[in-house]
Amino acid sequence: MRGNRIVTHDRRRGKTYDEAAVHEKFGVGPESIADLLALVGDTADGIPGIPGWGMKTAAAVLRVYGSLEAIPVDPKQWTVSVRGADRLAATLAERRTDALLYKQLATLRTDVPITESLDDLRWRGVRTREYSELCQRLGFGDLAQRPAQYGMRSV
Repeated sequence: MRGNRIVTHDRRRGKTYDEAAVHEKFGVGPESIADLLALVGDTADGIPGIPGWGMKTAAAVLRVYGSLEAIPVDPKQWTVSVRGADRLAATLAERRTDALLYKQLATLRTDVPITESLDDLRWRGVRTREYSELCQRLGFGDLAQRPAQYGMRSV
């Protein structure tokens, strides 16, 4: 996750970000993204974030401390000047356990053994029969038609 290597890809916008682009877009390096999402939230992944923490403030604090764990509990120890530091520190102290959970949820795991090759994981289309049976078994019969409605390839 350094230099020109791909760090993140925005599928909706079709844009790929390297380390410099992540810094520009988010205000922190790739190593602090999970911490940033823990503080501000990520609706796409159902992470609510910590109340009062916005993107600019979280990025400013994380540029100095790098991670949630390194942010001092006492705002008088903060070496970064942000508006509402006392309130933000109090909220973070009260919700630190939540923030650490959110960070864990936002962290891409790279230590999981994967035995499949990239070709094994390549999308080949909807396995129509298995998908339809699963929808029926779970009581979501209407969903069985979705792949065809969206023009997804069937296999």
